[in-house]
Amino acid sequence: MAPRLDFTSETFFRDPAKAIAALRTAGPVIATRFPLVGDVWVTTTHDATAQVLKDSTIFTLRKEDGDVAGLRWWMPALVRTIANNMLTMDEPDHTRLRSIVAMEPRIRAIADGLADELFAKGSPADLVQSYARILPLSVISELLGLPMADRPRFIAWANAMSSLTNVFSFFRLMFAFRKMRFYLEQQLQIARERGGEGLIAELVQVEREGGEITPDEMVSMVFLLLAAGSETTTHLISGSVYELLRNPRLRDWLEQDWSRAGLAVEEFLRFVSPVQFSKPRYVRRDVELEGVRLRKGDRVMVMLAAANMDPAVHEQPERLDLERKPNRHISFGTGIHFCLGHQLARIEGACALQALFTRWPRLGLAVDASQIHWRKRPGIRAIAKLPVVADAGASHRANPDPAKAESLLAS
Repeated sequence: MAPRLDFTSETFFRDPAKAIAALRTAGPVIATRFPLVGDVWVTTTHDATAQVLKDSTIFTLRKEDGDVAGLRWWMPALVRTIANNMLTMDEPDHTRLRSIVAMEPRIRAIADGLADELFAKGSPADLVQSYARILPLSVISELLGLPMADRPRFIAWANAMSSLTNVFSFFRLMFAFRKMRFYLEQQLQIARERGGEGLIAELVQVEREGGEITPDEMVSMVFLLLAAGSETTTHLISGSVYELLRNPRLRDWLEQDWSRAGLAVEEFLRFVSPVQFSKPRYVRRDVELEGVRLRKGDRVMVMLAAANMDPAVHEQPERLDLERKPNRHISFGTGIHFCLGHQLARIEGACALQALFTRWPRLGLAVDASQIHWRKRPGIRAIAKLPVVADAGASHRANPDPAKAESLLAS
């Protein structure tokens, strides 16, 4: 019998490796209950995870009637529109939409500018809100061709996304979703009337030339890019900085040679695993998955974090090893649903770390690591706040004003 595990608990997020190891003892695929989703099978090994992700003929993101597997009967129609995007499509629709997206970001200059401004409002600063959240939102806004003056509303929307923990917060989130959808529809219409630069203008051009893309698909694609292109990268950056600030030896190794940043980011992707779970999939027919019998109509979610902690694939998976080679993490998924923004996330992660620690070489935590907490959001490992100070001393150990740090955590 699978051990009971709260996938939104502080215990789980603080030490996922320990919780996952206990879960895996129950089997490669276990029956459990997941917040907002309900009863579902969850994979606990790399092989089971890869099989589900790669075989869209058996494990589909949609029912036979076209409904998305993760949608519940009580969810409003707006969610169905948003859910109708590349992440919930099987072939051939996924290929048709994916081919539209192309990105060439100007990331390092943005990261340098934000690093310069980190302590503009005083010290300590919350690295999540003042840096990790703003960088990917700024990049994706620029790539989409959205006005930078609208950045505050994107930040407010991203904060609303991070507050999603249960059914009640889900319905509060709907208000933010409606405002965001209305905004995106406006931006698409402006591009139709005036043209412009960026991916929104390119989508409109595809539409004008008779491309196979519907208005709802355009809205959901832009929404997806804002969400997947910013939210998860926020938690990759903040999680990576947190690990470096509490591991001075690893930080020193990275600062000695920033050409190592790409290698380090791969390990942070594995170890931090910002996206812990995939979206639910329906089982199209009776099947045996790693020795476990699944029935037609069952739902299954792959646990990416468990695949990344599988000792059959990663030696000492509970250890953060920035020199790990090979690194067969599965944080971006696999198969046709391999994350389209993988290169963008990798570049943003590397640029964020180099810009931050180059500008603030004595950066440190403003509180003890035990005081850092994670949001109770199912499926995403998200540090709630990360108070930092500019000068923590040569040992990288913080000696901040405790009153200011506590105030920041409580705000």
